Amino acid sequence: MGIFSFFSREKKETLDKGLSKTKESVFSKLTRAIAGKSKVDDDVLDELEEVLITSDVGVETTLKIISRIENRAEKDKYVNTQELTAILREEIAALLTENNTEDADGFVVPQEKKPYVIMVVGVNGVGKTTTIGKLAYQFKKAGHRVYLGAADTFRAAAVEQLVIWGERVDVPVVKQKMGADPASVAFDTLSSAVANKADVVIIDTAGRLHNKINLMNELTKIKNVMKKVVPDAPHEVLLVLDGSTGQNAFEQAKQFTAATEVNALAVTKLDGTAKGGVVIGISDQFHIPVKYIGLGEGMEDLQAFNKKEFVNSLFGE
Repeated sequence: MGIFSFFSREKKETLDKGLSKTKESVFSKLTRAIAGKSKVDDDVLDELEEVLITSDVGVETTLKIISRIENRAEKDKYVNTQELTAILREEIAALLTENNTEDADGFVVPQEKKPYVIMVVGVNGVGKTTTIGKLAYQFKKAGHRVYLGAADTFRAAAVEQLVIWGERVDVPVVKQKMGADPASVAFDTLSSAVANKADVVIIDTAGRLHNKINLMNELTKIKNVMKKVVPDAPHEVLLVLDGSTGQNAFEQAKQFTAATEVNALAVTKLDGTAKGGVVIGISDQFHIPVKYIGLGEGMEDLQAFNKKEFVNSLFGE
């Protein structure tokens, strides 16, 4: 019990530190919005709408949240401004629950699926390879045998970076020469993983968005080739988004969800930005569970997303 609460406390501290810029920004705006007001009225709601939109929650999600708070204020007849953060916390947590974002321990490797195959997608520069390295570290720490596949064969830097992470975490990386067919790399990776009784395989892919049709065709081909080795692969398609880009992350999510069947999200770089609200908006708009959030450079700074702790961290306990 002591160990679990200790780690829980550590994670909470990392989360609070990682979201501190967003929290500061939200709270300073919120304080200005309710200054001199005692009751949540139309003016306060208008100000709150602006607070949420400028925190990159997104227009559609903001309007949903405002509507929920309006309903609460109507039902309770009198809601004072001191209760506003508590209500915000409750309504955003409820929204995340409705949108398929349940608290979880990230990816859980099922006993009956070995190897458990994760295909990682996202544009270059969002922290994709770093996220893969940290995931590999977490799986290995949990006692799993992990293989990585360097299927982003269009950038030498991507392959090199993955190899460095492989060495750091001490897991094998399967690669081919520059410009090789990404599907061929995926096939080789899964073949090696099966032959060596691996538990988890993580495949990196190229993040070029200049042509959605090409992207779609390439990702489909990788998936089809993987099925020749592991019939139900990939078990997860993880889209990595850079939280610091705010609304641009929404656009990337649109592009990738149109190109392939994304079923999990990781939102990175939240520690260096005041745009943490993007996690709420993306979860709401795409109805895809946020599995991980990136809160720093350290190996332990990729955290399994916990909606309750996230909302508490943003709006206070």
